[in-house]
Amino acid sequence: MRMVLLGPPNSGKGTQAVRLAKRYGIPAISTGDMFRQAVRARTPVGRTAKEYMDQGLLVPDDVTIEAVKERLRKPDIRDGFILDGFPRSLEQATALTAILQEAEVRLDVVLSLEVPEDLLVKRAIGRRVCKCGATYHVTNDPPKVEGKCDTCGQQLFHRRDDTAEVVAERLKTYVEKTEPVKEYYRRQGILLELDGSGSIEHSSGVVDRALEMLS
Repeated sequence: MRMVLLGPPNSGKGTQAVRLAKRYGIPAISTGDMFRQAVRARTPVGRTAKEYMDQGLLVPDDVTIEAVKERLRKPDIRDGFILDGFPRSLEQATALTAILQEAEVRLDVVLSLEVPEDLLVKRAIGRRVCKCGATYHVTNDPPKVEGKCDTCGQQLFHRRDDTAEVVAERLKTYVEKTEPVKEYYRRQGILLELDGSGSIEHSSGVVDRALEMLS
């Protein structure tokens, strides 16, 4: 299974990517995680990405495309992969097509999780994160012990950019950049737009039923 997951910030696509990776036994590839790892490893891509990330800017398309290209050369994607957060622009989408054509493979499906803006804001305000990378929500997905990470026990915190104003601006950017991407895959007949406004369990069911229809 070779899949792309699209969706605005707080749509739950990261959660679905991790879940589906376990189900299919294939890697979930998040550009955000990929850049953070590259920064920690101080690779050339990581050093370049850090310059933009430190300024709160998006990493340019050419740097992102090169990083994904390198990642898709690794042997663990032989049986498939799930791309989470890529492609974010039409340029990235066409570059991905070229990368896959070079490898003589193609995408099976592109899933787009659709969520109303007001709900995205609520999800952001209630989100709590841990330094280890785990993510929770105060009502939808709380930790077992309030304020503590289930995985490592560290104190959870609320990100400073998880505000209504920041989410609204991110959504505006997402729509401008990603709507052309959705149309690109819609024309190829591999785009499925799914309701991501329910609980994690509800969204999981919607995604699973959509994928079962493809098999």
